Amino acid sequence: MGELDVETPVRRYWLRAEQFEGRQIGDHVRIDGDELHHIRDVCRLGKGDRFEVLSAGKAYLVEGFESQKRLLVAKILSIREIPQQPRPHLHLVLSIPRFPVFESVLEKCVELGVASVQPVFSERSYLRQNLAQWREKGARFQKIIISACQQSGRGELMSLEPAVPLIEIREKVLSSLDQSHRRLAFFAYEGGVDSLGRPIPTTLLSSAIQLWKSQKGSAPLEDIWLFVGGEGGFSVDEVDAFRDLGCLPVSLGDHVLRVETACVSLISIVFYEFRSRQVTPIDSPS
Repeated sequence: MGELDVETPVRRYWLRAEQFEGRQIGDHVRIDGDELHHIRDVCRLGKGDRFEVLSAGKAYLVEGFESQKRLLVAKILSIREIPQQPRPHLHLVLSIPRFPVFESVLEKCVELGVASVQPVFSERSYLRQNLAQWREKGARFQKIIISACQQSGRGELMSLEPAVPLIEIREKVLSSLDQSHRRLAFFAYEGGVDSLGRPIPTTLLSSAIQLWKSQKGSAPLEDIWLFVGGEGGFSVDEVDAFRDLGCLPVSLGDHVLRVETACVSLISIVFYEFRSRQVTPIDSPS
């Protein structure tokens, strides 16, 4: 895990920022509520145990100092800054699939460093308008994001945006793409025919990226938007709308992939192409 490592492997937990605001090395902090239950009752940590707390871009190495019935007091031993997610930021716009699939995608997006996930209602999404059923899952989705942040050592929570109709976010994103090549958008499509029965050509994602690089200006790329359909993919009308807005379809090859596989593959390729040269190599031992 490179620069996120501490000297001794410890468990990591994400806590509310206000619990650590203004705290310095040597200060004591109070841990209670759901966080206390997870740390002490589930993970069996308490007085004398060391663990790391992630909060608002910082990591606090703490040691349990005093354990009470509904409270754990911990002493801050060290503080380190966690690097922010580098540019370009990647935003996944996902047509809502079945909930277990969506939960899996959320977890992997956090681990891979995605900036935000924007769920959308589309013609073939698992949910199309049932906002009540979607809202009922909000707390669970947030717990998955927090858990993945703890596991990966990520310094800020990934943003899960409110679900909206696909047409709303598609037109908002694509109509605002500028000509300076600071922002980029792709939509994944497994292939098919248009409303007139004509084949719709797709471009391999890697080829589309290389084409963009050959045409880009001098401004650094800031944001990338990936549109991915649910289990039913995008409808013909939705594909036509993407193309009318100047967003061309990309694919990963001849095989039709499951939603979670497609998301992980697309994100990994994009980050490899745009972030791989930003990684600082780890010095080999002398």
